[in-house]
Amino acid sequence: MKSLQDSLYNWLTIKIVSDERPDDTAAADTEKMFFNILGDEFHVFNIEIEKDEVMYYVHYDNKDGERNKIRFPRELIEVMLNQIKNEPDKYVNYPED
Repeated sequence: MKSLQDSLYNWLTIKIVSDERPDDTAAADTEKMFFNILGDEFHVFNIEIEKDEVMYYVHYDNKDGERNKIRFPRELIEVMLNQIKNEPDKYVNYPED
């Protein structure tokens, strides 16, 4: 990942999908991969999410023990989830073999 902001954006986008579709193993695996990038590459932990009508807020601690917050517009974060909801036949969950 190029930046912490990009990594948080990618993680949050797929986390929202994974939370909405708990049986979607591809989403869960992708969320885990991005979560690991946040810890391994950016040394970010204690991540918490909150949202209001307009924004998602991601709170996290960095390697120096500082608490930080970044925000993303909901419409940006929920694009993938909304696309899946609007065209569910294109996003079928396949069972693992």
